[in-house]
Amino acid sequence: MPVENQRVEDLVVMPATPGERTEMRQLGLLDPEGRPVPLPLAAAPRRGPAHVARSPISNLSVLNEAHRYRPVPASFSRGLRVDLRAGTSFLWISGTASVDETGKSIHVGDFRAQCWRTYRNITELLRSEGATWQDVVRTTCYLRDIERDYKDFNEIRTHFLLAQNLDPLPASTGIQARLCREDLLVEIEAIAIVERESGAS
Repeated sequence: MPVENQRVEDLVVMPATPGERTEMRQLGLLDPEGRPVPLPLAAAPRRGPAHVARSPISNLSVLNEAHRYRPVPASFSRGLRVDLRAGTSFLWISGTASVDETGKSIHVGDFRAQCWRTYRNITELLRSEGATWQDVVRTTCYLRDIERDYKDFNEIRTHFLLAQNLDPLPASTGIQARLCREDLLVEIEAIAIVERESGAS
């Protein structure tokens, strides 16, 4: 179910600490008595003519929607397409890992297989927007154990990007990070820029 159709009880974890309740009241999420305010919250008014169109990116054949995770939904889009007035679109692919169409971690314990599945998931998210790795300008790569796994990661990344015939290669940063699940060993974000077809909005 879409995030906007979730019940407020699903989104507000109770009991909240006194500090949480104070801040949640200031954000308009709780009424003065501490009860959840019915959703959806009123959208903030848009300012001026600089509005850009935004739409979520997904590809359910390989990767579930994050807000369908159970028992706790995750509040992010798999990616976001941002259409600028000049006919250019940015594709912002969220941190993507070795997760399948049901939301399950796959290739647990196999770092190399997780890398390949992560590249497959990103490839399919790009494809759903008519984009390829030729359009990718930047990646950010998170490894749970960069000292142990970087050599394998770089070997796979080099193989994959060479197979895409990229010149130049995307800008990239590698970071050691604790990922959202203990069984995930690698996660990659990507940014792509595509030109919209003439007349497309």
